[in-house]
Amino acid sequence: MAGVGSAVRRLYLSVYNWVVFFGWAQVLYYAIMALVESGHEAVYAAVERPLQFAQTAAVMEILHGLVGLVRSPVSATLPQIGSRLFLTWGILWSFPETHSHILVTSLVISWSITEIIRYSFFGMKEAFGFAPSWLLWLRYSTFMVLYPTGISSEVGLIYIALPYMKASEKYCLRMPNKWNFSFDYFYASVLSLAVYLPGSPHMFTYMLTQRKKALAKAKAA
Repeated sequence: MAGVGSAVRRLYLSVYNWVVFFGWAQVLYYAIMALVESGHEAVYAAVERPLQFAQTAAVMEILHGLVGLVRSPVSATLPQIGSRLFLTWGILWSFPETHSHILVTSLVISWSITEIIRYSFFGMKEAFGFAPSWLLWLRYSTFMVLYPTGISSEVGLIYIALPYMKASEKYCLRMPNKWNFSFDYFYASVLSLAVYLPGSPHMFTYMLTQRKKALAKAKAA
């Protein structure tokens, strides 16, 4: 029974990784086509639906960690996926004024290249039990460029959206109300920007450590 359970787990994770891989490949294709044909102002409209699908599907990775399907620590997965969902739904979908900014293009391209490499790497490992050495290198090296460009784009887009948050008061809850509770989306977003300051270097250092371990292990094998 243990062997059957392991096979089902590998089949499920293989299908999951390849489905999301194709979602991100679609995002990158549509982004490049829109950029070439119409300019950066048209990128968001071209990628909106596949971007929302591919990024929201990452919620499953938190569940995978919680139930033990994967070894990735939830403490590392949760903040990364949470920030991505905040950008996808809480910024881009919620504030259309951000759609035409060039940072949307740098965000989408950084995210999609990163995820195409990551999901194909794990898809190969689950489907075939290994990943090519060149894909392993890409998995643990491209973040050195794509993480800074992605994070810079995230921070920039949150900052750009702040005036529209304040003016619209979207997602705000004012007193008095039956819950006797208030919430200001603008200040919550400012707080999220403050979290990026210590959080981004921490994540980058964590990924450098993971890179060193993964490449050393591959070299020893």
